[in-house]
Amino acid sequence: MLGLLDKIEEAIRNFFIGLIESNLSTMFADVNEKTSTIAEQIGQTPQGWNGNIFSMIRSLSETVIIPIAGMIITFVLCYELITMITEKNNLHEGDTFSFFKYFIKMWVAVFLVSHTFDITMAIFDVAQHVVSAASDLITGSAYIDIQEVLAAMLAGLQNKGIPELAGIAMETLLVGNAMKLLSVVITVILYGRMIEIFLTCSVAPIPFATLTNREWGQTGNNYIRNLVALGFQGFFMMVCVAIYTVLVQSIVLSENIHASIFQIAAYTVLLCFSLFKTGSLSKSIFNAH
Repeated sequence: MLGLLDKIEEAIRNFFIGLIESNLSTMFADVNEKTSTIAEQIGQTPQGWNGNIFSMIRSLSETVIIPIAGMIITFVLCYELITMITEKNNLHEGDTFSFFKYFIKMWVAVFLVSHTFDITMAIFDVAQHVVSAASDLITGSAYIDIQEVLAAMLAGLQNKGIPELAGIAMETLLVGNAMKLLSVVITVILYGRMIEIFLTCSVAPIPFATLTNREWGQTGNNYIRNLVALGFQGFFMMVCVAIYTVLVQSIVLSENIHASIFQIAAYTVLLCFSLFKTGSLSKSIFNAH
């Protein structure tokens, strides 16, 4: 009879240990998938992320926004001509070089608006080159060896009682589900950044039309700073992923499993918060508003 009870107890223990192992395997697999997904999503240019959306945004910009930018250019150039004439005492002190500079500004203004998307994508290509270089370094060291972690953990589970094993199984199940929810939040943050990039690029000709004017040019300058900030936001996101991975890899599960499980959840929450803050951080660094 005593041997039967021992077998039942052993079976229950093995059940909970197997459940804990399964939950943790899924949890760490989610961590590996999350880091690789973030690196893959951030490392893409707007046209590479979704070609159909990019084509639609470009078409809207060229057919709807560029005519408005043309009117703005007309106003800006007329304002520039009037200012040039009045500054030189109604041309009594003027010279032909002033008109030469004016025609150069006209050509530059038209060139900027007609090549807005090429210039915009060039900014993102430079930023994405930096992000891709960082991604190659981070993804190479971001992988967590699940089997090695589980092997270090199983020895600590063997000496625990059934009630404690049941509690750990419940904890790993809850934390695992919470991390899946946090994965959805991270996906929303990543997709939100790309949508913000597309929305910003859709009206690019309008701020570009103001660049050649001294008074109105601040609009275009701030717009370009916003483009650079959006591009380098991906770099800051990659740094967040690198920090997150180092923190998770430093957790020693065999010492205190309860604390380690919730520590992983806390680090994932911290990752979500950090990714969310990268936008304001990047804009503050590049003085974009």
